Amino acid sequence: LSPSLCRVYKKTSGNESIALYLGKRDFVDHVESVDIVDGVIKVDPAELEGRKVWVYLACAFRYGSDDLDVIGLSFRKDIWVKRMQIYPVVGTNPANTPMQEALLKKCGDQGHPFTFTIDTNLPCSVGLQPAPEDAGKIIVYSDGFLALFLSPVRDTCRLIIRKIQFAPGKVGAGPKADISKNFMMSDKPVHLEASIEKELYFHGDPIPVNVKINNETTKVVKKIKITVEQTTEVLLYQSDKYSKTVLTEEFAEEIKGESTLEKTFTVIPLLSNNKEKRGLAVDGRLKDEDTNLASTTIIRPGMDKGMQGIMVSYKIKVNLLVSSGGLLGGLTAR
Repeated sequence: LSPSLCRVYKKTSGNESIALYLGKRDFVDHVESVDIVDGVIKVDPAELEGRKVWVYLACAFRYGSDDLDVIGLSFRKDIWVKRMQIYPVVGTNPANTPMQEALLKKCGDQGHPFTFTIDTNLPCSVGLQPAPEDAGKIIVYSDGFLALFLSPVRDTCRLIIRKIQFAPGKVGAGPKADISKNFMMSDKPVHLEASIEKELYFHGDPIPVNVKINNETTKVVKKIKITVEQTTEVLLYQSDKYSKTVLTEEFAEEIKGESTLEKTFTVIPLLSNNKEKRGLAVDGRLKDEDTNLASTTIIRPGMDKGMQGIMVSYKIKVNLLVSSGGLLGGLTAR
């Protein structure tokens, strides 16, 4: 899509002396690098009265609701901050990107481009979903924003942006787990093996779960239950861990004694089926836009986990319901 045809995001200060322009608000983490933040500032020199114009990019972690933030009671920590002077111009700027050229045409002679590079070890935008009665509140949020201000500070404007996770190009083989269980009055076990083909799936992708059962007992396996659990660790302000079931499906498969079954069951965990669950980790949300279940946090070698603020992982569990007992097996997948 040509930059000239893209939607433009604009935020203006109260007296309209400065304005912030962006061509997008989602910046992708490709694991090895992150999309640059390229935008344009429109400055009206007649309104500045000799003041300087600065723009800064911050990655912030916030705990608390919006109404508490108004009276200064919510917890907030800026994990990472960069800033630069935009006006008067200092030094030389890198060559303009196609997006900046398109934005400069909208701003005219008062436009000034800026470019930020985001560190690869910063967290992606993640939040914990509030309950329906908490609409408009934020429980925990890890996000980024661009802010524009004058020095001395009198007029400011701010625009929230998101750093979103993109799946690596190389995807490893999926995990496998197996378990055996003996029952009373039976000297032979039930064997269960569960596996998935790859370790990573995109949002909305069907996940085929391969199940192998060898029932050496005389008991009957009546049902197969598959659950997907999301585990969220909040690391920055304290060590909290939340586990939420995002999918539960039961399959009526009867495996009689001394028989086997080998079959693939498909599940699709979706946020749309979990709207009522408070504390569920979701990808960063911009206003009322739809989002997804939070992506798995990818930790590279040498990365400080504490810098991530919120870490997310998923686990698939397979449970066999037997005529007089249960059998559990689990495997972990992104």
